[in-house]
Amino acid sequence: MTAVRIPPIAAEVVAVRPSVPLAGAVTVDGSKNAALPLIAAAAAMHRPVRLSNVPANTDVETMLTLLQLAGWHTARPVSDPHTTVILPSDKPQPDPVPEVAARIRASYYLVPALLGAYGRARLPWPGGCAIGERGMEQHFKVYERFGDRTTVDDHGYLVEVATVGRGTVSIMLPFRSRGATIASLLRAVVAGRPLRLGQPNLSPEVLSVVEALEIAGWECRVSETVLALHPPRSASGEALAWTVPGDKIEAGTLACAVAVSGGNAHILGVLNDHIAPLVAALRWLGVPADVEDGALTIQAQDAQPTGRPLRAIASLSPGGLDADFEPPLMALALTLPGTHLFADDINPGRHGNLLPQLVRLGATIDELSPTQCRFAGPQQLTGAGVEATDIRTGSALLIAGLTAQGVTTLGGLEQLRRGHADLPVKLHALGADICEVIP
Repeated sequence: MTAVRIPPIAAEVVAVRPSVPLAGAVTVDGSKNAALPLIAAAAAMHRPVRLSNVPANTDVETMLTLLQLAGWHTARPVSDPHTTVILPSDKPQPDPVPEVAARIRASYYLVPALLGAYGRARLPWPGGCAIGERGMEQHFKVYERFGDRTTVDDHGYLVEVATVGRGTVSIMLPFRSRGATIASLLRAVVAGRPLRLGQPNLSPEVLSVVEALEIAGWECRVSETVLALHPPRSASGEALAWTVPGDKIEAGTLACAVAVSGGNAHILGVLNDHIAPLVAALRWLGVPADVEDGALTIQAQDAQPTGRPLRAIASLSPGGLDADFEPPLMALALTLPGTHLFADDINPGRHGNLLPQLVRLGATIDELSPTQCRFAGPQQLTGAGVEATDIRTGSALLIAGLTAQGVTTLGGLEQLRRGHADLPVKLHALGADICEVIP
C-alpha cells in the first residue's frame, strides 16, 4: 500500500493519525439535504431554474442523472461548476431507471414533478444510507389528499393522477416529517392549488424550499402549527435563480473536529440559525463557539471542559437538534468528562452502524436500546480499521481518528462521498494528519 497526500483520485481508504490542533479557515459545500429537494422543486416548476452553490457529492449527481433520464435538461456553466441550470421536460420518459433511483432516498422528491409532466410516477423503494426503515406512508396519504392513486409492490410504488381537484388542500401530518412536508409543497405547486399543512417540518431544508417558492411568486405563511401556500396570481415562464444554503452538517462535523483537536478555526459559508443547536451543544460542553455573518468560529485551544453531561436527543421540532449532528457530537463527547446520553429515534438504525465501529476503536458504550446509548468520558481510543457504513458514521469516525492513538483507517469512502465531496481534503487543509491510500 502506498500513502498519497490529499487530494488523490479514487482512493479507497483514508488513514488518520492524532493531529496538532486544527487551525485556519475552510468553506463548506452547499447542503446535500437542501440541494436534493431544491432540484426536485426546480423540476416541478415548468420554468428554467438556475441553482447555485450545488455540491458535487454523489447523491446530488445521482439526482441530476435521474432528472436527465426522465427527460429534463440539466447543464453546468463551464465558468461555474457549482451552478446547475435545470430546464423543463420535453421528452416522454415517465419512469426513471430503477437501478439509479434506488441509490438514493431522495428519489421520492421527484414524484410531484413526474406527476406534473406525465401523470404518473413509478419509482423503487428509497435507498441511500441503511439507517432504518424508509417509510412512505405519509407521502402516500399526501398524494391521496390531492386525488392521486397509489399502488405498491415488492419492487416499489406507482403514483397516478386519478382526479384533478380545485380549491385548498388541507393536510394534518401526524409528526413533523421532512419528506412528507416537501412532498406536500411540491404536489401543491404541480397542482397549482392552495395548501394548508398542519404540523409541518420547519427544518432549514424545508424553509429553503419555501423561500424558493416565494421567489417563484407563491405566497407562503409559516408558523409552528400551520404552513399555508397560495399560488401566484399570474403565471410566469421567466427563469428563476435559487441558491443552495451552506451545509450545516459539514460545518458541524468540521467544528467537532476542530474542538476534539483543541484548535482554533473559522468555518465559512453557513447560516447562523442553521447551526444554532450545534453551537449550543458545544458551549454546554465548554467549547467556545460562535457564529456570525456566515462564519462559525471555534476557539478550543484554551477551552475548559465543563464536565456537564450532554443530552443529545435528535428532534424534528423547530429549533431541535438535527439527527445528523448526533454522530460528530458523539465522537467529540467521548473525549470530554461527563456521562453523556445520545438518542436518535428518527433514524433507528444509525446507532447500529456507528456504535460497533466506535467500539472497534476501544470505546466503552452502554447501549440502552437500539436508539439510545450512554457513556462516560473522557475515553482514550486506539487506532484500528473501521468502515463508513453510512455518511454520518464515516464523518464521525474521521473525528474519532483525530484522537485515537496510532493509525485509524477508514474504508467505505463511497458512503462518505455520497454526502461530502471532499471532507478529508477540508480536514487536511486545517492541518489534520490525514491521507488517502490507493491500493
